[in-house]
Amino acid sequence: MFKMKAKMTPVRKDKDILLYAGLVLLLAVLAAVNVFLPQGDYAPVMPEQGLPAPRWVLGLVNAAIMLVIYGGLGLLGLYLSRKLGFAGILDPSVSHRQRFLVPLVTGIFLGLFIILCDEVFSRFHSLGLLPHPPFPTSLVASATAAIGEEIIFRLFFISFWVWLVSKVILKGKWQNGIFWIVTLFSAIAFGAGHMPSVMVFFQLESLSAIPSLLLGEIFLLNGVISVFAAYFFRKSGFLAAVGIHFWADMVWHVVWGLVG
Repeated sequence: MFKMKAKMTPVRKDKDILLYAGLVLLLAVLAAVNVFLPQGDYAPVMPEQGLPAPRWVLGLVNAAIMLVIYGGLGLLGLYLSRKLGFAGILDPSVSHRQRFLVPLVTGIFLGLFIILCDEVFSRFHSLGLLPHPPFPTSLVASATAAIGEEIIFRLFFISFWVWLVSKVILKGKWQNGIFWIVTLFSAIAFGAGHMPSVMVFFQLESLSAIPSLLLGEIFLLNGVISVFAAYFFRKSGFLAAVGIHFWADMVWHVVWGLVG
């Protein structure tokens, strides 16, 4: 069981919101910059003139989506996570070791786990290894995914559904059990969210064309990341979840993408 955190002071709340706003702004900038970087296997196979709009327009659209949609949903999640007693972004009860060092080490080990699993799974289906974005796109993509996906699948998804089921429907009962059930659904949603990109990578026309072993690999790897990120999000705050995701992607996409 997790202990409920002490009620946050207005000053601490303000600092959490300011830091969150800074993360969303960074996410928007990175999403815009990513449009101008080489995409490699991550880009749909189409000529440059096939883009629906100039790159600077696509960059502005991406930035606006991150600011408005991601930023708004995450702000709601931040508010609800406080009501649930989850650790705040800068919770004084969470040490720097818990917030930064432990997620770094955990993320590195998760990245190595992903590499090992991909090497094993790829030997048993015809599509081979999962691709990586070229450097430096891989670096930008790792940071974008770590912030953006943790906003949607952890900060918003878990906070909203745990609050709705435990606080509203069940009147505060069984929060711990509901948290882990919602975490499971978050992991499934996180894995499912990667299906369209897998189809693009391997130029597949339908979900049914994805080999069952590759499908299992996608859900396994994303599921493991999800469970660890959810645990640290509740225990050590949003930055810890972002850290785990970021360092796992750094090992997997950036380092292994360069040397693998």
